[in-house]
Amino acid sequence: MKLGIHPVSRPVVFRDRASDATFLTRSTAPSAATIEWEDGTVYPLIDVEVSSASHPFYTGNARVVDSAGRVERFERRYGRTASATR
Repeated sequence: MKLGIHPVSRPVVFRDRASDATFLTRSTAPSAATIEWEDGTVYPLIDVEVSSASHPFYTGNARVVDSAGRVERFERRYGRTASATR
């Protein structure tokens, strides 16, 4: 690897605004805000809207979309084409 062309990776705290969960990980994202972590060290803070702590897929709150009903409603409204009936 060439020296001096890669961004610096450092420990950063990500805070999920929806669930108020915090994660300490490494990142190259810049941040002006800081937070004191559990170990007493001050780290840069980045607020995110959605993380694995609040995303419906990971929390089990995902809704199933009835795509068959949508297709049937579309076909009723606009009918089937001649090429689709083959």
